[in-house]
Amino acid sequence: MTSNLFDLTGKLALVTGSSQGIGLALARGLIEAGARVVLNGRDPARLAAAAAGLGDGVVSPADGIGAFDVTDPDAVEAAIARIEAKCGAIEILVNNAGIQRRTTLEEFPVETWREVMRTNLDSVFFVGQAVARRMIPRGRGKIINIASLQSEAARPTIAPYTASKGAVKMLTRGMCADWAKHGLQINAIGPGYFDTELNRPLRENPVFDAWLRGRTPAGRWGRVEELCGAAVFLASRASDFVNGQVIYVDGGVLSVL
Repeated sequence: MTSNLFDLTGKLALVTGSSQGIGLALARGLIEAGARVVLNGRDPARLAAAAAGLGDGVVSPADGIGAFDVTDPDAVEAAIARIEAKCGAIEILVNNAGIQRRTTLEEFPVETWREVMRTNLDSVFFVGQAVARRMIPRGRGKIINIASLQSEAARPTIAPYTASKGAVKMLTRGMCADWAKHGLQINAIGPGYFDTELNRPLRENPVFDAWLRGRTPAGRWGRVEELCGAAVFLASRASDFVNGQVIYVDGGVLSVL
């Protein structure tokens, strides 16, 4: 049946950066579709608090299994090995961890540039590679990278973020080029402007808020749960011949001038 194409029952997923915001919402959506989810973040206490609201589908963070730094390749490799040994094969990976830093490009500190790239881009490579090395011998796996509206469009004061998310788009395509032949599907979701903690400074700025509502055909900010449909699609059998794509969930922003 067509409805079974979206069933994730029994699948194990890892969602990075999932103690709050978009990552937590995506974890909840995957659980509602039947998956078991390992949450990830650097703070075990925050992971435990996030897990408390997700019910039985979340893999218990009590032993700190998902508490690791996605920007540290050695920590990533150790954590992926530990997760697979204790919980089973990771069949779905959502590379969601990300940060935003805002200032004019001419004043942007070099170390902050590196911080943005480590978190937004390097982590996708580190975690994606570690998981793919295990998926490839099994001949199957779903990797979903979280790109952005800014993978296609720039705005003042966020050039490093834009560069990192543009690179995530192209890394997604590169992963497809290398790994699709092994039975993996690697795609990305490009969120537009969502009402999250990351966007709080923009949400609370009346001028930007009015601009965004006027610029978006849907006329509003996105709600994080509205990203779950795309995630479940890309994590499920429904997307078995979809590869190297970015699905923009942006209320129509990229469709209009």
